Amino acid sequence: MLQQPLRDKTFVIVVAILSIFLYFLPTGFPEQEDGYVRSKATILAVDNANVHQRGVVKTGVQAVKLEVINEPFQGQQIETTNSLLGKLELDKLFQAGDTALVVIKGQEGRIEVANLIDHYRLDIEAVLFAVFALFLFWYARWTGVKSLLSFVFTILVLWKVLWPLFLKGWDPIILSLLAVCAIVACVTFLVAGITRIGLAAFLGTMSGAIAACIMAVIFGSLFKVHGAVVPYAETLLHVGFSHIDLTKVFLAGIFLASSGAMMDVAMDIAVSVAELVEKKPDITCKEAIASGMNVGRAVVGTMTTTLLLAYSGSFTALMMVFLAQGTPVLNILNLTYIAAEVLHTLVGSLGVVLVAPFTATLAGWLLTKTAVKRSVNENINRPPYFLNRNS
Repeated sequence: MLQQPLRDKTFVIVVAILSIFLYFLPTGFPEQEDGYVRSKATILAVDNANVHQRGVVKTGVQAVKLEVINEPFQGQQIETTNSLLGKLELDKLFQAGDTALVVIKGQEGRIEVANLIDHYRLDIEAVLFAVFALFLFWYARWTGVKSLLSFVFTILVLWKVLWPLFLKGWDPIILSLLAVCAIVACVTFLVAGITRIGLAAFLGTMSGAIAACIMAVIFGSLFKVHGAVVPYAETLLHVGFSHIDLTKVFLAGIFLASSGAMMDVAMDIAVSVAELVEKKPDITCKEAIASGMNVGRAVVGTMTTTLLLAYSGSFTALMMVFLAQGTPVLNILNLTYIAAEVLHTLVGSLGVVLVAPFTATLAGWLLTKTAVKRSVNENINRPPYFLNRNS
């Protein structure tokens, strides 16, 4: 009992060191040394005389006067332009008092050219992350610290390992399975500790992820869905990464995206079975598995709908367009990008459903074995009844 907290703290330290290593690990795709300086800038004034309204979009050129905030051009003012393409998802319109990210080309301490990128959001993003961390620590305390560490570790695995190796041509499906394995191990063992509970949740999640991977490959082929349906996927082909198998990237994204929900289900079931075994140490493996199945049915009943709602946000506007135009449902369901979303949702949900029986079986077997062993040891170490004053 005294060794478990020490083992958990050691694992936290190991994950923290590994996260620091990943942070400094080069991706192999360094930022270009183009001689430009990125800086915050305050918008002093704008001129919309050459901005034209065309229906719901605006086109033309917005004249902008700005003042640079950061070194080495701090305090300098310059006038530049903001071109509007008539695409709401790409255009940005500035007002006096806004803060923008600007790319500057200068020489001998003077600005020559300034290009507006977008509104500056890093400070607000940092505030939001701080609020998230604060409430997580306040509510979950030490578990919140471990949860935040797993959150950071997951981001680093995606940013420093998964995506760069995709670009280098590694097999997306195999690589994604390995990434899911590392992330699930980190999260489950950080939250549940290096215990049989964590082991049951880890093995249950990986069982569901592998099943979802197999289903994604099979039904992806039957659906005849290609990877170009992923946003910006075709752009990769045009910028020199034609060796990437976009279809495998799309299929890998299916079980990668649903692995978080699988972890939730697996952890809920494993902890529930552990609590049951703790309260009733003499419970049989069969009874524990049956109880885990009952818990799993309740969790899965809501989690599949959760996945549907999470995925539906990406195509809400598209479905509204179809409804507004009166497009027949038969046409909608046969479109490639709609079929891709159907595949994404159903295979991910199928993986979540399969996690429940896998985890219930594993938890019942692993945790009742522990209970039986503990009960036997207690009986062996207990003094004879005639020496026990409480008997």
